[in-house]
Amino acid sequence: MGKFPPSMRGAKLPMNALINKTPSQPHPLTENFPYWADKKIPKKKPTKLPSEMTSQLPAITFNPPSLSEAKTLFNQVISTPGKTPLDLRFCNSVLQSFSSRATLQDSILFLNHMIKTHPSFSPDSSTYNVLLVQSCKANDFSISSVHQVLNYMSSQGFPPNKVSTDVAVRTLCSCGREEDAIELVKDLSGKNLVPDSYTYNFLVRQLVRNRELSTVNSFIKEMREGFGIQPDLVTYTIMIDNVCNRKNLREATRLLGVLSEEGYKPDCYVYNTIMKGHCMLSQSGEVLDVYEKMKEEGVEPDLVTYNTLIYGLSKSGRVKEAKKFLGIMTEMGHFPDAVTYTSLMNGMCREGDALGALALLGEMEAKGCNPNVCTYNTLLHGLCKARLLDKGIELYKVMQEGGMKLETGCYGTFVRALCRKGRVAEAYEVFDYAVESKSMTDVAAYSTLESTLKWLKKAREQGLAA
Repeated sequence: MGKFPPSMRGAKLPMNALINKTPSQPHPLTENFPYWADKKIPKKKPTKLPSEMTSQLPAITFNPPSLSEAKTLFNQVISTPGKTPLDLRFCNSVLQSFSSRATLQDSILFLNHMIKTHPSFSPDSSTYNVLLVQSCKANDFSISSVHQVLNYMSSQGFPPNKVSTDVAVRTLCSCGREEDAIELVKDLSGKNLVPDSYTYNFLVRQLVRNRELSTVNSFIKEMREGFGIQPDLVTYTIMIDNVCNRKNLREATRLLGVLSEEGYKPDCYVYNTIMKGHCMLSQSGEVLDVYEKMKEEGVEPDLVTYNTLIYGLSKSGRVKEAKKFLGIMTEMGHFPDAVTYTSLMNGMCREGDALGALALLGEMEAKGCNPNVCTYNTLLHGLCKARLLDKGIELYKVMQEGGMKLETGCYGTFVRALCRKGRVAEAYEVFDYAVESKSMTDVAAYSTLESTLKWLKKAREQGLAA
């Protein structure tokens, strides 16, 4: 109920029957919408290749990774020409197989042997990147092995470039070695090999995810003052997104000011991110302020902007204001989708207007917008909370017919509502469906049912339930 409603697969099921009690018919408007995901696309049959083109690379494994045995095996392979495509791709795969199990020094010696014994093999940068990746994965708690490979590459006529820098930084970060990645970037930058914006921003993204904000700020400051590398709009967007996810809106506001001081104009994505942060804190007033600032700065709101705005207002109990933006966004050419309507229904259910939310579902379908699983779960939860169990059961049957899953919170609320009315047998049926549809684990579904039955037993003993 309080989460951002995810954009999920639409469920094409009419809901007018829940309101008008009349047999439902497929809405004519839905036939005009190209839901391509529902169409079965025939699989293309693979083209048969000549026999000489379908030869597979032989499976070469090194277990244990003995250098002498690897050399012998490679010699045997190249001594039988015609059976194996001894091209660059094959040689790289052999080196990759060996390096995945051997030491870095043995891998370098094995590559030298391959070059010496197979003169037609001419390594390129992709070959040396195999060794570079291996050096980054080494557990030596330093980047000495990385520098060893980079120096080896230079001696072979392939000096480090932006691509090799990117490969090393990404591999180090994938191993959780962000500090080593920072050290490598600084070392290379000192040698006039500064990373490009893609590598730089990738490293910043990894730092904001896994390190303290002070570490990120320190890295940016050092790269700016020491090597003249300036953060760009993408850099600030990454940082703003991170601090908003951490609900640090004060820092987000500061970064927004820095962004403007640096001469960058915040785009729609930046404003949407800050709006999302305010929504997390239920600060609907601030959400509206960001929206107004967007318009003042000449930034055109998009569908995400309006969805975020409507969600924030609805979550804070300002449903009437949220409804006004349905018309505004339509006038601006952004048509409400399932996320928009689900946010409104969520807010209406929070205010106890579950029937109004159900009526909104009919309006939603009448406009050709298909509700999704989150929409149904939100409504079912709201109907049960409003003690409209009969309506909830009808809605549940529609979900059941469509094979939709029950969310954990919705399932618990529905089971408790049924047991409260003494309809224990139906609660067991809902439990069976939750398990069969794989809405949740068996243990989670049973734990909820068991705790509800215990509560019911105690309530009956106290005369609080029928």
